[in-house]
Amino acid sequence: MKYLFKLLDNLESYICQFLLVSFVILLFAQIVLRNLFSYSLPWGDELATYAFVWFAYLGAVYATKMSAHNRVTFQFKFFPRWVEKACGMLTDLIWIGFNAVFIYLSYDFVFNKMNLFWKSQTLGVPMKYFYLILPIAFIAMTIRILQNNYLKFVKKVDIVDPESQEVEKLKHAGDASANGPEQREK
Repeated sequence: MKYLFKLLDNLESYICQFLLVSFVILLFAQIVLRNLFSYSLPWGDELATYAFVWFAYLGAVYATKMSAHNRVTFQFKFFPRWVEKACGMLTDLIWIGFNAVFIYLSYDFVFNKMNLFWKSQTLGVPMKYFYLILPIAFIAMTIRILQNNYLKFVKKVDIVDPESQEVEKLKHAGDASANGPEQREK
């Protein structure tokens, strides 16, 4: 059961890894086939393109999970901590509102307005399946925003962007090496 929860919690990561490997292999195969054999897979470029689109949207969901989306937070150093929390909540509510509108519009497009006979040119797959990433990604992003806020405000977990953690490690390593010889002399 614990493994299942870990799998579900990292689902975006696993799917993104699979999609990245898939479209890179497809594009590499296309290059090799074109240059060495003067041939290409008729469906290769199209499938690689759709894999990349799905990768980009699921990557945005994964970035949401990791709290790695760009936010301008420098100005909050000049205000009390509660101002940063309130503004963070407000921006997340606006983000959820945007997602809700986009979920509605993309769901309406995919399930109500899209012609059933629209198919991809070389694969022959209904385009509905490729466009399905739109409502899926924005629903998943909304769930991750709510999950992060639950962890932040209810569980009191400090969610830190992984890149900012790396920057802090580099700063501390730089401080340690700069102060190292002085510390030994004292």
